[in-house]
Amino acid sequence: MAEAAELSEFATLDLDRAARRGYPEAVYCQGKTAEQVAAIAASAAGRPEAVTLFTRADPDQARAILRHLPRAHHDRDARLLAWPPEPPRPSGGLVVVLSAGTSDLPVAREAMLTARYLGRATELVVDVGVAGLHRVLARLELLRRARVVIVAAGMDGALPSVVAGLISAPVVALPTSVGYGAAFQGVAALLAMLNACAPGIGVVNIDNGYGAGHLAAQIAAPSPPEPSPPEPSPPESSPPDLSSPDPAPMDPALSGPSPWPRHPRSPHDRP
Repeated sequence: MAEAAELSEFATLDLDRAARRGYPEAVYCQGKTAEQVAAIAASAAGRPEAVTLFTRADPDQARAILRHLPRAHHDRDARLLAWPPEPPRPSGGLVVVLSAGTSDLPVAREAMLTARYLGRATELVVDVGVAGLHRVLARLELLRRARVVIVAAGMDGALPSVVAGLISAPVVALPTSVGYGAAFQGVAALLAMLNACAPGIGVVNIDNGYGAGHLAAQIAAPSPPEPSPPEPSPPESSPPDLSSPDPAPMDPALSGPSPWPRHPRSPHDRP
């Protein structure tokens, strides 16, 4: 109860987000104290059925989380912890994540793990930047099987344009803060991706691996079942028509003298 009281002083967890949006809440650890993320982890321990991702966790925060969730999956390079440790059974389409260089790999892994823990099959391809185009061309068969491709790149940020020109699936461009001074900590890559001439590219914020993985998981989600056609309504029974319609014309084959005797004509009948 003490932990719950402490938690209410700095956080209000969105516990019904999965029911409302289809995906659970994630905990962005950067800027929080180790004690704060520990209290959130303690709350997650009481809900083992709900996926909880802790992103951008530094070593102290990770240790605090693992005190309450000792079996949580911890990827130190991606600075991400996931609870429960096993991802859900994959459904929907394949999400392929490309890392242009080894320096882009931590952000690419954050994107890949996010998509995986949100229920998608994932493949990670590393070190396939534009300095050696033969490397990405060698992966075309895999790329063309993907429902969506995430491309993490810094420096000149050119790889998403190249990939989008080779495949029919949408591309999520993920700029990273990798590069020399004129890269401006990822701004150059971000602007290059926003100005890409290849259609079908969506761009997330610099180093936002979680955002890229979440968007890709939504794009690759299973198609909702088609609604069943409504049952046909039975035809309404109409009341019998009691009026005297004009008689239908008689078939000539049936015309001729009647076999039945005529009644004597009444004197009251008019000719």
